[in-house]
Amino acid sequence: MSKPYAAILGGAAGLTIIAVFIILWFCKSHCKNCPNGNSETASSGPSAQVEWNKGGRSSSEPTCPLFGSQGARKFTIEELEQATKQFTDSSLIGYGSFGSVYKGLLQDTVVAIKRRTSAPRDDFVTEVVYLSEIRHRNLVSLLGYCQERGEQMLVFEYLPNGSMCNHLYDMKLESSTTLEFKLRLSIALGAAKGLCHLHSLNPPLVHKNFKMANVLVDENFIVKVSDAGISKLLEKIEEAGVSGTFTEMSDVYSFGVFLLELITGQEAAELGFVGVEGSLIQWVASRLNSNNFVDPRLMGNFTTDGIRNLIRLTLRCMTFPGIGRPKMQMVVDELERIHEKEMALTTVMGESTATFIKGSELFTS
Repeated sequence: MSKPYAAILGGAAGLTIIAVFIILWFCKSHCKNCPNGNSETASSGPSAQVEWNKGGRSSSEPTCPLFGSQGARKFTIEELEQATKQFTDSSLIGYGSFGSVYKGLLQDTVVAIKRRTSAPRDDFVTEVVYLSEIRHRNLVSLLGYCQERGEQMLVFEYLPNGSMCNHLYDMKLESSTTLEFKLRLSIALGAAKGLCHLHSLNPPLVHKNFKMANVLVDENFIVKVSDAGISKLLEKIEEAGVSGTFTEMSDVYSFGVFLLELITGQEAAELGFVGVEGSLIQWVASRLNSNNFVDPRLMGNFTTDGIRNLIRLTLRCMTFPGIGRPKMQMVVDELERIHEKEMALTTVMGESTATFIKGSELFTS
């Protein structure tokens, strides 16, 4: 391996061969999930913010007197029908693993309501109550539920800025916020903290469906991970369980793919490593050689050390076998270190200490 690649990828020299069938499974279940309108507890995009936001308050605010600090509230179907204008198409904002997602207004609080057809079950209520007690700054809160007329519904806090898919992939939508490198690091750190909290629970809660579409942002681009526990909930209330074995290390791999997408600005399914024989490290090296690995929109606003360290962390998260991957707490610690260093190097104090390099020169120094 040439010197530039060794400098970039040296920290990942212990990576083993990527199992192609695992990649194929991942892309089938994770990568094709970012069409417009699939953000499960948020708007289908920045343009989907309707008149409710003018007079209503997002439930992502620190206090929400309607729901209190903890515990799931039981709603009547009449309340949710009124909140969504009888579940009209104008209130429909997406589709997710639990079902259709609607935007609603409950007593001056904007919420996201997931709706599916199902007979009432006691274990549904038990699991919802448990999930509603999981609260963290970087997790979307489950606020309440409803089981009536052959339907099950979940009420979540609403994130007005939608899914990261809208901001990273959809070039037709003009985001008011540029996703510069430091912001992407901050987004990655927030998502990592959300997953880390799930893994710190006793017993740990494995997300099982972490992906870009389930990383939501509020008005200030504060990250909240959505869909936490939904896969587990569906397993408990449906006869057919979710196929495959999922562990904390599965979430770490999914997080590595998430980092890869943040770096490249593309969906994993579009990156071209599916079915390629050999290791991920070789695939990355081939992309670096063609000078099209890093999102062109990032060129000129990151340091060499920052992007190199993030690439190394990405490769560690995607290592096979899973036992070689870092714990999410280690991922959080490393992202904090990268972010803090990047902030320090790019903050002008007297003389600038940061060296910005054009894409063609990035990995040749």
